[in-house]
Amino acid sequence: MAVKVLILEDNPVARGFLCRVVRESFSDAIAITEVGDLEAARASIRLTGPGGMHGTDPYKLILVDLELPDGNGMELLSELEHYPATKVVTTLYSDDEHLFPALQCGADGYLLKEDRFEVLVEELQKIVRGQPPLSPAIARRLLGHFRQGKASGPSGDSGFSVPLDFVTTSRPVPLEKPPEHDRLTPREIEVLTYLSKGFTIKEIASLMGIKWFTVNDHIKSIYKKLNVSSRAEAAVLATKHGLV
Repeated sequence: MAVKVLILEDNPVARGFLCRVVRESFSDAIAITEVGDLEAARASIRLTGPGGMHGTDPYKLILVDLELPDGNGMELLSELEHYPATKVVTTLYSDDEHLFPALQCGADGYLLKEDRFEVLVEELQKIVRGQPPLSPAIARRLLGHFRQGKASGPSGDSGFSVPLDFVTTSRPVPLEKPPEHDRLTPREIEVLTYLSKGFTIKEIASLMGIKWFTVNDHIKSIYKKLNVSSRAEAAVLATKHGLV
């Protein structure tokens, strides 16, 4: 079955460009739905299966433009907080006023459409390695704020914080045993075992005989249940408390 991708972009030329980027980024069969406004995106998401946004055949990757004819892409990101997809902003805006609110609204990545085709492909491919897709300029901006202790935004008091998934630390933070650790499913424990051994998402998918998007879903669930936000934290916690 083809992996379903939704591209929300009002500019037809940019939409076609992003379609080519997506098809070049992944080896799996891809089924792309293109929409140009929020209303069409919402309608398409509701049609992914019975039960609306948690249907039986949801999108696995959603690219979201920010400035749209009928609103802002951040509205959709907020609405899809619990939707089982990797959500990536694709925009021309590289300023803090757009970046940090988008991350706060639930974006899993942030790409600049002005980047070269090869750069965007490389960044999207990071998803299968368990890394957030970030344009180089965005990664530098986030790292700069993290180092300066200003991850809350340009003024330091905007209320927006940078998720730990978007920065790299040299030492994982020791965590207490989470109350929900025993709720990990056998499949999640298997994924966590491979994660703790350093396998990439694509390698785990191959070992388990499942799609890498499915592995990504398991990892998100593991992070939520263990109350962690990085591979390193999950591995430390798993080893410390004998979860794997």
